[in-house]
Amino acid sequence: MKTAPPEKIVSLLQLFERLPENERIIVDVLRQIVMENLPSTCKEKLAFNVPYFYGKRGICIIWPSTIPRGGIKQGVLLGFWQGNKLNDKDVYLTHGTNKKVFYKIFNDVNEIDEAAVVKLLKDAVRIDRLSR
Repeated sequence: MKTAPPEKIVSLLQLFERLPENERIIVDVLRQIVMENLPSTCKEKLAFNVPYFYGKRGICIIWPSTIPRGGIKQGVLLGFWQGNKLNDKDVYLTHGTNKKVFYKIFNDVNEIDEAAVVKLLKDAVRIDRLSR
């Protein structure tokens, strides 16, 4: 028997209403960091029912574990679409099984290292600008 597809989330308010408080806070903080550090040419949309940021191509995604199909059991994932091209000297990101998407999972808002995230975002924007 097939299961029904998850209901489509059409707004950030609807997303935040579905999340437990801890995930909601982490998503909110990560969104603020991303939005403050992406150039105005980059945009945000809900894709796969989660915040997705893109320029010419995908830059990053914020995926709370409460939203199905993210592949994580708890916390909030910050994934970089071109993570394999990032200059991650500090090895802040996990390389996982995906060849391109590298990520970091946060279980508490205090785990977020804003400086490390900003550094990776700036590099991700640089890579996006070089893409065709």
